[in-house]
Amino acid sequence: MGRLFGTDGVRGVANVELTCELALNIGRAAATVLSRGMRRRPIFVVGTDTRISSDMLAASVTAGLCSLGADVISLDVVPTPAVAYLVGKYKADAGIMISASHNPSEYNGIKIFSGDGYKLPDALEEQIETMVLDNKGGFDFKPGTSVGKRTFKADAVKDYVDHLRSSVPNSLDGLKIGVDCANGSASVTAAELFKALGAEAHIINASPDGENINVNCGSTHIEGLAAYVKENGLDAGVAFDGDADRCLCVDEKGNVIDGDEIMAICATDLAERGKLRNRTVVGTILTNFGFGKFCEENDLRFVATKVGDRFVLEEMLLNEYDFGGEQSGHIIFRDFATTGDGQLTAIQLLSLMKRKEKKLSEMAVMKKYPQVMRNIRVSNDAKVLYYTNKRIKDAVDAGKRTLGNDGRVVVRPSGTEPLIRVMTEGADIITIDRVADEIAEVITAELG
Repeated sequence: MGRLFGTDGVRGVANVELTCELALNIGRAAATVLSRGMRRRPIFVVGTDTRISSDMLAASVTAGLCSLGADVISLDVVPTPAVAYLVGKYKADAGIMISASHNPSEYNGIKIFSGDGYKLPDALEEQIETMVLDNKGGFDFKPGTSVGKRTFKADAVKDYVDHLRSSVPNSLDGLKIGVDCANGSASVTAAELFKALGAEAHIINASPDGENINVNCGSTHIEGLAAYVKENGLDAGVAFDGDADRCLCVDEKGNVIDGDEIMAICATDLAERGKLRNRTVVGTILTNFGFGKFCEENDLRFVATKVGDRFVLEEMLLNEYDFGGEQSGHIIFRDFATTGDGQLTAIQLLSLMKRKEKKLSEMAVMKKYPQVMRNIRVSNDAKVLYYTNKRIKDAVDAGKRTLGNDGRVVVRPSGTEPLIRVMTEGADIITIDRVADEIAEVITAELG
């Protein structure tokens, strides 16, 4: 990716790396690039998550947009997929979400969606980057009464929840569900959604204070929900991340159901109902080895992309597939959404439970292979040096030889954090653990 945009928008420590000035100029550049050829005022929708810095950055982006004559519809706190949906609902030309997703509260980010609800293609992101970083061409500031105006949409949450409800053919009446909102965007939508669908929802971590987003809760810390479901005798639990575009689940026994397992369960049902186009599921290079085996055994085709839900979606659009996702819980149901949507995923899975009249623990259809992950903190410059470091390459090659055909090694710089991630996978947990440690030690010595 480029100098500003990673795999999921612009991201950095708020007011240090992602400053008000940068957000202002991103707004200006977005207004310029995304309104070319228009004979009217462009319209942008802008939403935020619950971070303390989100209002500050949303104000800066909005000021940048309005200074170039764009009108802004402010959605306030909403999930990221709500912005993607409401762009079309409100006939806007683009949408901007202020969020750093699953990252800690000191981080924030800017995600931009086109008028059709999809994340921007690389070419448009590069044009925005060039305007912001190189000031190529400058900005066409509007004078006086020609500036844009901001309005507020009080019905944004209701409109989004109504859309989610319409995707489920049956109620969730009788199901007792634990719902972990990660003190993030789902805090404003989940209670209304699950109540409307008839579930007995036990809402936890829905009291955001600006700093507690993702802190020991949500899909990145699902152990709390797992314990809560068991202790309270619930049928299942669903956990979202800070902007609610991810969902992981736990069954009634407290076992975690990750994105790969959710995809396997839902793909089986979609195929049975003739709703899985070309019997194909799109995942990533980090999708569990067991998912590929599951597909082989069930006459399904599995296509793997680079890590990032944008790459999953690009593959889906290119070949007209309608279902895919990531182990992390970014699941894309293209019949209902243009991006990963945690709450949509949750209600699709729970609706399937209800239709099948099965416990979630009884719906497992794939065997997971053990995986281990090591995250090595490095500078952003060091992330680039990783690609040309011979010692690291030799260590990775040695690890691949050790695992052979019984496992695999995936090493990659994170697209959203200053990390290099090492994943090893195979039948023997002791071996893959050792291989991961050996590679991580070399990366730390060379770049850490």
